This record gives sequence, structure tokens and C-alpha cells, in this order.
Amino acid sequence: AVVSTQSTGGTRFRPLSLEIAKPLFPLAGRAMIEHHIEACSKLNDMQEVILIGSEPTGEMTPFVREASNKYGVNITYLQEYKPLGTAGGIFHFRDQIRKGNPASFFVMNADVCCDFPLQEMVNSHMRHGRNDIITIMGTEVERAHSSLYGCIVANDSNNNEVEHYVEKPETYVSNTINCGIYVLGIGVLDHIKNLFQEHQSVSSSESDSLGLERNILTKYAGSRKLFVFRHHGFWSAVKTPGTAVFSSQFYLSRQRAINAEVLARGDNIIGDVLIHPTAKVSRTAVLGPNVTIGANTVVRDGVRIKHAIVLDGCTIESHACILYSVVGGSTHVGSWARIEGIPNNLNPNQPFAHVTNPPTFNEEGKLNPNITVLGHNTSICKGTMVLNSIILPYKDIGHSYKNVILL
Repeated sequence: AVVSTQSTGGTRFRPLSLEIAKPLFPLAGRAMIEHHIEACSKLNDMQEVILIGSEPTGEMTPFVREASNKYGVNITYLQEYKPLGTAGGIFHFRDQIRKGNPASFFVMNADVCCDFPLQEMVNSHMRHGRNDIITIMGTEVERAHSSLYGCIVANDSNNNEVEHYVEKPETYVSNTINCGIYVLGIGVLDHIKNLFQEHQSVSSSESDSLGLERNILTKYAGSRKLFVFRHHGFWSAVKTPGTAVFSSQFYLSRQRAINAEVLARGDNIIGDVLIHPTAKVSRTAVLGPNVTIGANTVVRDGVRIKHAIVLDGCTIESHACILYSVVGGSTHVGSWARIEGIPNNLNPNQPFAHVTNPPTFNEEGKLNPNITVLGHNTSICKGTMVLNSIILPYKDIGHSYKNVILL
């Protein structure tokens, strides 16, 4: 399996990606890509998990070592010399992917969250009996949001063959979208090689970069080599801190169903709450639902936290209130301070509703309603209110703010 950790520097994830590489950002207490690895470890005949990206090797190595021991699978991180695109990374490291002579391999974007029905997907892929095809996971979204993703037009009566594929179209194409999870037959590497050679013949600084969606899927569509596996369970793209909080909620709910013992319990615990064993939380603090407390964090008397991720080494002083927010590591929130964002709730009356990833600013140049984000090592004075704002790292906040970005 190949997990692509590539991103555009995690720009939409800032300031959180300034502190920690986006693929390692914790959702429900575990790195974003650890959920992918756990799903891969449960597959039959899984040989190896290869992580491909441009993050520094030194930043990824401790995680790779720990995850490999935890899940009992061979994990390798391969750093690109520059961002190559998903298909470009696959081509560049094709020899490592071919090692062990796999019949097929998964490719997964790191910034997706779902229940990962990988075994069902590979079974669907293998039914076609060919090594030069691609199976793409698709799901349904609201029509208004479909153009934010790659759109799939498939023939249900012909084994779900994809007849047309458009990446982020300007007009409506289909409600079925690309989930960023694929199964590739090993023969697809030859097709990627041919495309790469075409790009090399063009004199361009970007000639080494190949996108799987724009360069491969668009050409595979209609060739009887691209099929869709329709997924009806949970799925979300994790592009912004707001969708990270929502995705963490899903993973916490899965923990309750699979291993509820890891979740916190108590009179002041509401819903699904995960507290790191090294954190110190007052019995009078009210936490939940959907709260994750990181390592070595201190939560004092009378604190109220809900729908929030509090990273490692923070101190939340007495009677502070944190709602719909992400608190960066080593942050200090003073007593009676209020940190609050605006929830991005689903519409229960809309079928196929998904949390969207709205841009930071609207057409008028104002902040869109979203969660509040405190960057690493921020200090919030007592009695201060920070509402619907983004605070960059190493800031001392002595006044109340609303709807701002503090650089």
C-alpha cells in the first residue's frame, strides 16, 4: 500500500502545520495517517506500507518506527527530492513498489478520513481479473458541493465502469466524487511510465510532476480500465482545522464501538472524550462531546471544553471555556478566558451531506465562519475572548478578538 503524504505545504491547515507535519496531526489521539496504516494492517496478504512525501525524513522516522512496531507491518518512508505529485511519486519509487511482486497496490491520500472498507474494495478490484486497471473509491455528496472534488460518471449496468472523470469541474457533472483511495493493478505502472516520458519531452520545471487525478484518471476514463467502488459509509476530506475536529469526532465514535476502554469516563464526561494518560484533568472540569486532550496537558477546575482538540503540553486555567476550537501545543489559556469557534454542522435534511472545506475568506475578504485555531505556544490572558479567529504561534493575547487573523 502507498500512502501519499503530499500536500501544498499544508497551507489551508496553518497555523497547525507550522508546528507538526499535517500527516502527523492527531485525530482522536493518533496521527492522521496512522488510521490508514491500521486499516492496511488488517488486510489479507498486505506486504508493506510505503509512505511517500516531501516531509523531512527526520520528522517522519520516529512515527514510522513506532507504527511499524505497533501494527506489526513493514513501513517505509520515502522522501521526494521535490513535490512530484501522486503519480510522479509512484513512478519515482516504482522499484520499491514492485518489490515482492504484488499483483496490485493501494494508493491513499493522507488527508482523508473514513471507515476504510479496504478488503471489500480489493475484492471488487480483483473480480475484473486484470493487472492494468484502476479501482477508485467513490461516494455521494450534495450537488452544490460536488464541483469541489473529482467527479465520476459511471455505468452501473457495466460493472461500475467509469465512463467520464473530471477533476474539480466548473459546472455540474455528477454527485459521485473521488474519495482519494484507489487500487492500482501493477500493470498501471507501465502506463504511468509512458506518461512520465511524455512529460519529460516537454521542457518545464514541473515536468517531473504527475497528478494521479488530472494526468491518469482522466485518460483512463472510458477505456474500460477504470472502475468505481461505491462507498456508502462515512467519508471526509481533512483539508482544514474545522474538518479535523469533525473527523476526530468520527474516529472517537469508532473507538467507542471497537475499544471503549480507551475513552474517558466520569460524571463530568459527556459523550466521546479521549484523555492522554499523562494529562492531568480536574474532576470538576466538564469535557465533551468530541474532545481530545494531548500528552502532558493540564486542565484545571471548572473548565468547559467541547468539540475541541487540545494538543500536547497545554495549560488550561480554571473556568476557561473552549468550544469548537483547536489549541496548539504548549499553549496557555488563562482563567475565565473563552475560546470559541463556529461549528460547521451538517444539514440533516440533505442526503449525502458532508462537511465542506470552505476557503478562509469569503468574496468580501472577510473570514468565513469556522473554528478558532490557536497556534503553538500561544498565551491567552485571563478573561479574554477569542471568537472565530486564527492566532499564529508565539503570540501573547491580552485583548479580546473576533473574526481576525493575528499574524
